[in-house]
Amino acid sequence: MAARYSDYDELAWFYNRYWGASFADRFLSVIEKLLLSHLPPQARILDLCCGTGHLAHILTAQGFQVMGLDGSEAMLAFARANAPGVEFILADARHFAPPATYHGALSTYDSLNHVMTLKELAQVFRNVHAALVEGGRFFFDLNMEEGYQARWRGSYVLVEEDNVCAVRARYASDEKIGRNDITMFRLEEGSWRRTDLTLLQRCYSETEVRSALAEVGFQEISAYDVEKDLGVSGHVGRTCFLARREIHH
Repeated sequence: MAARYSDYDELAWFYNRYWGASFADRFLSVIEKLLLSHLPPQARILDLCCGTGHLAHILTAQGFQVMGLDGSEAMLAFARANAPGVEFILADARHFAPPATYHGALSTYDSLNHVMTLKELAQVFRNVHAALVEGGRFFFDLNMEEGYQARWRGSYVLVEEDNVCAVRARYASDEKIGRNDITMFRLEEGSWRRTDLTLLQRCYSETEVRSALAEVGFQEISAYDVEKDLGVSGHVGRTCFLARREIHH
């Protein structure tokens, strides 16, 4: 059986509590502008690395037919509760082969930075390309070098009565790898449980991303700096990419 990103199972409760909904809400206007406005009504959308399903729920409420895919069973357990009308599939973005039935595909919240080699990233792009109908559009965002330099340093702590989450971030520019060391405590049945987790991300250049997209057949590739081009504050060094599957005449 192909490997999945099961490390995220331990993070799922905290991700659902603190991050999933807030990012989906803040980023929705960008998704609407770059992707949804170009799709037909009730379009079929593949939500790749869908996490805890907050975005899938929003898209379904807008009338789209969404299929969510994620490699974490625990993330999908929350997703099914958050978006009960959505179909979710447990699979890895690097190893899936859906039929070419989707008008659009998206992957948000720098999910694809967790793919750690350019070869594997190209394979993800190849899988998405195969899942799209002719002319289908693919939207995703990535952390870029500027973002890692600006945001991936130092630490912060979230503290509530029944949980604590401490995140320590750093970026190795020579290796192009960002690292989050996360320590989590949850009060469960009167006892505190500690979990330690390290999550890695890979920084890719715009040239690398464009080349990998073109290599598998995507056309009309565009890149947008979220702050400078799209006017969304708090996202320094985050870039949105939009690409289209070719149309055969």
